[in-house]
Amino acid sequence: MPGPPPELVHRLYTTPPDRFVAIRDEAAAEARRSGDPKAAREIARLRRPTVAAWLVNLLAIRRPELVADLAQLAEALRDAQRGLRGPRLRELSAQRRAAVGALVAEVRKLAAGAEGAPSAGKLPLAEVEATLNAALADADVAEQVRSGRLLRAATYAGFGEVPRPQLRLVTGGEEPEPSPRPEPAGRRAGADRATLRAEQAERAARAERARQRRALEKELTKARTDQEQAEAELADATATERDGAAALDEIEAELAELERRRAVAEQDLSRARLARRGAERTVTAARRRAGEVEAAVEAFDAEEGDAEPDGGAAD
Repeated sequence: MPGPPPELVHRLYTTPPDRFVAIRDEAAAEARRSGDPKAAREIARLRRPTVAAWLVNLLAIRRPELVADLAQLAEALRDAQRGLRGPRLRELSAQRRAAVGALVAEVRKLAAGAEGAPSAGKLPLAEVEATLNAALADADVAEQVRSGRLLRAATYAGFGEVPRPQLRLVTGGEEPEPSPRPEPAGRRAGADRATLRAEQAERAARAERARQRRALEKELTKARTDQEQAEAELADATATERDGAAALDEIEAELAELERRRAVAEQDLSRARLARRGAERTVTAARRRAGEVEAAVEAFDAEEGDAEPDGGAAD
């Protein structure tokens, strides 16, 4: 089943963790708006890494060739451990220390160029170094590192392909311990029994640790499932809130437009009222003037009527 787009995954897991959730939720909301709820759910399930895991992811995504070199060194170390080749182990151990140191320096450089990254003094470089050493010793951790989607730092707890407890791993400039002198048969048998008891105790302790680890992993799986469900619900609620806010913004924009049109109509009405009042005043003045002229005409006519009889007698 295809997962989220690789370019989005790379973007998320090379982004400082404090910005991870915002970018993931926005990408999930965009997929939902595009009509792809399945992709939205897959994106919402992506979990935020710790700062140390983010630094390792940054290295794996930006400098994959260096991580590939680390994987080759890890395979060589495992071959040497299986063959118990002391000189080869010492040589590879020196290479391991140099390689891990160079990778930590590269991580510091990549973090310095990442926008929003913590300051150099706050980078958990010790956890990065522990994770890289764990990748050298554990193939599963190495695969997680190569994926660029590590969620938390890893440490090597002694599980995996390493020499048995009773064998001493020679590293660095150390020399192997001299072989013990032959002991009498009775003392040798007692030592064998003690060794057997110690091995049995060690196996029982390993079995108990494995049982505790399985129980913790089961509990962790449930907690992660609950977390993913809660994050998916949060993403849905956030998208619903965003859609509601967009609808409210649209309504408010329409109200603003109606308010603008109302203001324009009120101004037009006000001008029409002023024009009507001016026209009323003009009509009133014209009527008054017409009445005055009409009265004058009537008075003039009356004066002429009064003057006509006198004029006729004189003739």
